[in-house]
Amino acid sequence: MIPVKTLKELAIMRQACRITGLALAAAGAAVAPGVTTAHLDAIARRVIREHGAKPTFLGYRGYPAAVNVSVNYEVIHGIPGKRALAEGDIVSIDVGATYQGLVGDAAATFAVGSVSSEAARLIAVTRECFFQGITQAKKDRHVYAISGAIQDCAERNGYSVVRDFTGHGVGRVLHEEPEVPNFVPPKGGRGARLRAGMCLAIEPMVNAGCFDVEVLRDGWTVCTADRALSAHYEHTVLITEDEPELLTLVEGSV
Repeated sequence: MIPVKTLKELAIMRQACRITGLALAAAGAAVAPGVTTAHLDAIARRVIREHGAKPTFLGYRGYPAAVNVSVNYEVIHGIPGKRALAEGDIVSIDVGATYQGLVGDAAATFAVGSVSSEAARLIAVTRECFFQGITQAKKDRHVYAISGAIQDCAERNGYSVVRDFTGHGVGRVLHEEPEVPNFVPPKGGRGARLRAGMCLAIEPMVNAGCFDVEVLRDGWTVCTADRALSAHYEHTVLITEDEPELLTLVEGSV
């Protein structure tokens, strides 16, 4: 059963998502050459806690940090540490905040200083994939309509979308039903029917090369198999009676 949020839950969830968005914006604003990935984690962690929330990722299935910080060919789940960002890098920051038992989830990829035109284009297209996807995030449509719009946007621009990891429902826990793939599964079908009150973490993960990925020895960091660049863009989206509502989009968001 796909959870549909009550009005009371949605009021709390809006707060959780606002905090998530603020933490992502603060960490993203700090991205610069010489900044360590651990510093970005510390910024997001401070913002989340200052607003009375908890970092959702910290301790989740044993994850050791508050955010995911993934650099260049790292797709998702990069563990923050001593690594200093370098001019020309791109860095994906993924943040989750839990407030009064409800979860917000958001991510974006940021340029570190001046980046190549190829890297800048990948970041821009990944963001565009998200916004193409949410044109289909409407009551009585189906999940794979979102998936198809994302896949079409990425492939039309010469990129591939990751198959091994997907978007998902979010709210009472970090990962709820339904899965929201960024491609239309070959098995066919239309996916779950969307209803008002569903909350989805829609998150294109777009690779400059092939869609294959691998998990590093740390058990968390997911990299492109061919070591081509990857970008990530995500918001928590509420299905409404009308247009979708981006719950984690705040002032300062990219």
